Amino acid sequence: MADRTAPEYYVAGYDEILIAACATGRRLGRDELESLRFQGERAAEAGIGMRALVRVLLGAARTVRATLAPDAADHLLAAVEQAVDAFGEGHERAQRLAVRQEEAARREFIDDLLYGRSDLGRMAERAERFGLLLSHAHAVAAAQGTEPFGDGSPATRRIESALLARFGDRRILLTTKDGRLICIAPGDQSDVLAFFAKQAYAAAEGGRVAIGRAHPGAGGVVHSYEEALNALDLAERLSLEDPVLRAADLLVYPVLTRDRQAMTDLVESVLGPLRDARGGARPLIGTLAAYFDSGCVAAEAARRLSLSVRAMTYRLERIHKLTGADPADPVHRYTLQTAVIGARFLDWPEREA
Repeated sequence: MADRTAPEYYVAGYDEILIAACATGRRLGRDELESLRFQGERAAEAGIGMRALVRVLLGAARTVRATLAPDAADHLLAAVEQAVDAFGEGHERAQRLAVRQEEAARREFIDDLLYGRSDLGRMAERAERFGLLLSHAHAVAAAQGTEPFGDGSPATRRIESALLARFGDRRILLTTKDGRLICIAPGDQSDVLAFFAKQAYAAAEGGRVAIGRAHPGAGGVVHSYEEALNALDLAERLSLEDPVLRAADLLVYPVLTRDRQAMTDLVESVLGPLRDARGGARPLIGTLAAYFDSGCVAAEAARRLSLSVRAMTYRLERIHKLTGADPADPVHRYTLQTAVIGARFLDWPEREA
């Protein structure tokens, strides 16, 4: 029985093609070339490398050379050149198809993994192929830049190279989804996602990275991914300035905003009187946001807003007068800060208008 793992198996009939071509000095025919391309494809599918094939092809050509008349041997080199080129074309065609199939399988797996659309048992089996052990906990980081991340883009390749150089063969999966760069790593390896965040922020030139909490199982990957996306959405809505956001640090925001109607009522009740200020409510809401973000230090808040301390103090007094709540009073501060968070989340009062 022929050995299908040997390169010689995939060059059957090659010597006959050479002999027929050299007999008349003709070029190889279309059917002959297609046959050689097909054999090159089959060899690639069997895992036979092109170098091994070329050695066998040249060896067979030397054997044929010894059987040819001198005038026929002059045509051998041209026929071999055509044959090797046809084998190579078929081999490359099979390789490209295999790459496309692998990419399609990888993309399908990632879509199923991030959206939890597949049987968990089968998902775990597929995950091992891509380097993940879903029996362990995993955390997901999502990077968002000024330009979308794409598969094979220079930024994506730089980050992937940096991760491989730093962490080697750790079980890390890097991919893109909806223009974001996604990194999935074991939950007990927080250094991986911290390094990814640093690299992604640098590559995105001012983008933002969010890191979800670690959760076990395939469903845990979905949960962590959703946390990362929600953190990016919160950062956008609330104008958070931190380049790296951790879902664990933002848990208070979903709690505060879960009851939208209650939050709307709070915002309207507490901040509604600011509409009567010169310039409307928005500048004073920005003043309160800067004041709270700076630890309720008026001088620091003034610096952030490019105001004098006197102007900042005047604004805080104006807020106190209009709302009846003193930002410097701990009892009033929590209510005001919660209302400011709600206003930023609801895009109030612009969305109201």
